[in-house]
Amino acid sequence: MNSVLMVFIDGIGIGKEDYQNNPFFKYGFKTFTEIFGEIPTLKNPKIKSSNRFLFPVDAALGVKGLPQSGTGQTSILCGINAAEFIGKHHGPYPYSTLIPVIKEKNIFRELMKAGRNVFFANAYPKVFFDYIKSGKSRLSVTSLSCRLSGMKLNGVTDVRKGKAITAEITNERWNEKLGYNLTVIKPQTTAKRLLKIARNYSFTLFEYFITDHIGHGRYDGEVEKALNVLDEFLLSLIINLEGTHLTLLTCSDHGNIEDLSIKTHTLNPALSIAAGKYAGHFAKSIKDLTQIKPAVLKVCR
Repeated sequence: MNSVLMVFIDGIGIGKEDYQNNPFFKYGFKTFTEIFGEIPTLKNPKIKSSNRFLFPVDAALGVKGLPQSGTGQTSILCGINAAEFIGKHHGPYPYSTLIPVIKEKNIFRELMKAGRNVFFANAYPKVFFDYIKSGKSRLSVTSLSCRLSGMKLNGVTDVRKGKAITAEITNERWNEKLGYNLTVIKPQTTAKRLLKIARNYSFTLFEYFITDHIGHGRYDGEVEKALNVLDEFLLSLIINLEGTHLTLLTCSDHGNIEDLSIKTHTLNPALSIAAGKYAGHFAKSIKDLTQIKPAVLKVCR
């Protein structure tokens, strides 16, 4: 069985070699330096190391304005130019006229129709389920895709059983912000847990949003800490991927955190990394956000 593990990282692009405003240069990022030997830049956005590829992905899609999450994530998961479809970039949530498209074209639904088993590895806290029960419906493209496809969303019990992962990787923020008493785990442990989960499915998705959050807010002390967690997580995923049937694809919907001189998204290309058996296929096939879904389908089918 060919399986794909997609790690979606919100708001991470390829930026300039800037030791003041690009945190990958300012703080360092071992996933780049130890796996690829260097940090990607706008002047050098494509790097190959063995069967591992780092490459840029066009997030603007020919539409004026700054790319946004609602349209960008719809483009990724549904394989359409969502910004062109509605005539603008829009976010953070999907535009109303995109919801029928998401219902019919999202990657989970399409793979399930083809008889493949799929899994969304993120867990949600009780406050999220209370929000849904209240009748409110503003959801991210990923959670909306799952609900419209009839998929179960994971909760805190799944985290405790090791069957799902909190969006911030270590469980620490759930304890600090939401009052949980979860065991705080290392990013490397979470990576191994995610790989174990993904071995059972044709397609597994994990979503990490903290990069976009801190890119907008530039919260004191959080940038370096969050990037270190993400770095250790990604590095461990890539290293421990060897010997499995999995292909890893990381992708993003737009740039943001790679330029902390501004609080908005950027026009920089989104960052993608591929590793494993079909990594070369992804690096060759994916030039813009709309090409991610068809590239994944070709492997999983």
